[in-house]
Amino acid sequence: MSLKTLGLAALLSLAALPAAAQTQTVRIGATPGPHAQILEAVKPIAAQKGIDIKIVEFSDYVVPNTALASGDIEANSFQNQPYLDNQVADRGYKIESVGLTVNFPIGIYSKKHKSLDALPSGATISIPNDPTNGGRALILLQDKGLIKLKEGTGYKPTPLDVTDNPKKLKFVEIEAAQGPRVLADVDAAVINTNYATSGGLDPVKDPIARENPKGPYVNLIAVRSEDKNKPWVKALVESYHTPEVKKFIEEKFKGSVLTSW
Repeated sequence: MSLKTLGLAALLSLAALPAAAQTQTVRIGATPGPHAQILEAVKPIAAQKGIDIKIVEFSDYVVPNTALASGDIEANSFQNQPYLDNQVADRGYKIESVGLTVNFPIGIYSKKHKSLDALPSGATISIPNDPTNGGRALILLQDKGLIKLKEGTGYKPTPLDVTDNPKKLKFVEIEAAQGPRVLADVDAAVINTNYATSGGLDPVKDPIARENPKGPYVNLIAVRSEDKNKPWVKALVESYHTPEVKKFIEEKFKGSVLTSW
């Protein structure tokens, strides 16, 4: 057999082989701290399914959805359903949830007082300034008996919806990420768990009150609606929903982050 014939035979042999699985690069937006750390644990599992995860960190809650909608990233993992619903309603994003992840019970922290009962009249309390997390903070304060809110406000009450405020609490609305930084300047601060953790607080031991974890605020993975049925999305969610990731969360966060699958 000639060299030319051998070469042709080799090419035909290679062509008959099944195509190698293509690696899909998926850029996922996340806030610093637990969300990003969990995705680091997901990466090697996803790699076995042909998904190369690139984690893109964002320091606030607004930009990750903007980046997703514009195509700068393929997915994000940082928000809960009420927040996503609010963003979609306000901004018209065509993005949606494809899988649940974890829950971070929000907490009330204080460097000046050891309990809610110890809060003085006129105490200043900082709450996140975005509608969903600010509303979540006020709902928590209502659940703990500090205020009452107007009926029918749903998940997005504002300080204007406070109908009863026996302690005459004063609310300071700030960016969620600033919660730990202003803690020394207020009587108490309602802080999301991921920002509490990145700010050096212990979300289990440090709060003077904590949200009931069985609420609507379970976090999720979001993608553009046009991508939701693509194979890489299924592979990504399956990689997240594994015993290995659950074990990592339980051992790493020791109750401050709760799995929701």
